[in-house]
Amino acid sequence: MAERLTVAVVGLGSIGGVIAGSLRDADRHDIVVCTRRPLQRLVLERPEGTVDVTLRAMTNAADAGPVDWVLLCTKAHETPSAAPWLARLCAASTKVAVLQNGIDHAGRVAALVGDATVVSTIVYYNGERLAADRVRLRHAGVHDLAVSDDAEGCAFAALLEGVPMRVLLSTDFATLTWRKLLMNATANPITALTLQRQAVLRRDDVHALCLAVLDEAVAVGCADGARLAPDEAARTMATLLTYPPEAGTSMYFDRLAGRPFEVEALTGAIVAAGERHGIATPLNRALLTLLRAISDATMINRNDGVEMGTR
Repeated sequence: MAERLTVAVVGLGSIGGVIAGSLRDADRHDIVVCTRRPLQRLVLERPEGTVDVTLRAMTNAADAGPVDWVLLCTKAHETPSAAPWLARLCAASTKVAVLQNGIDHAGRVAALVGDATVVSTIVYYNGERLAADRVRLRHAGVHDLAVSDDAEGCAFAALLEGVPMRVLLSTDFATLTWRKLLMNATANPITALTLQRQAVLRRDDVHALCLAVLDEAVAVGCADGARLAPDEAARTMATLLTYPPEAGTSMYFDRLAGRPFEVEALTGAIVAAGERHGIATPLNRALLTLLRAISDATMINRNDGVEMGTR
């Protein structure tokens, strides 16, 4: 029998809720979720059947101790808020799987995890948080997660044995991160700006806009070392159109909830990389300006609500 490990899931949103619920249902390891509010149960809706699992939740980082694995599932821009948890959960022997968007997982957390080993992880599955104690999993594509084909990546795949989530081991992880970024750089901004789910990508005019946005991003990705195909933009759109039209995106759900966007790790990363490589990205820069304006407004509204006691 495989060794029973200790696993802490930091961030119980849509992505964290799905993987925490899946691991608890498999019951091969000891799972603790690190949350802002106490939570005793979680319902996970998935194609394999709905499960209702009990949770061990921790709300105070001071109560945490070192674990074998940390699954960091916060949004990229929320990483600093996880610092107190990471400081308590990480030891030299700890592995930290970063289940976030963007292209620099390790760099984002390096200063927060000490001597722990970072396992950069790409998330393909679509998670939706339906309530504080209920999440929905939609499989998107052939694989649900991807990691590098090395010792740490294999250890992550082994951690998920017995869980109905498919893990890809890749020898070209850098290219995969850019391919995932390409999908995010279209689906996330367009759904957030139009306040429509992914069905909007099926409009001819929106489809054409997405291809133009992607052409810019592909040029930047190639300059950054990714091995992208000449028809990468068309391939990306073809992949996006295999997703259920009723599926949302993280930015879409964040806008509905009045939360800040993960914009700097997505569209912001493309514009920044374009600047580093001297490649113009006018369409992505225009999207970035609009997304920042909306995201910044949510921060102002939240601050006003705290000060005035109206929200």
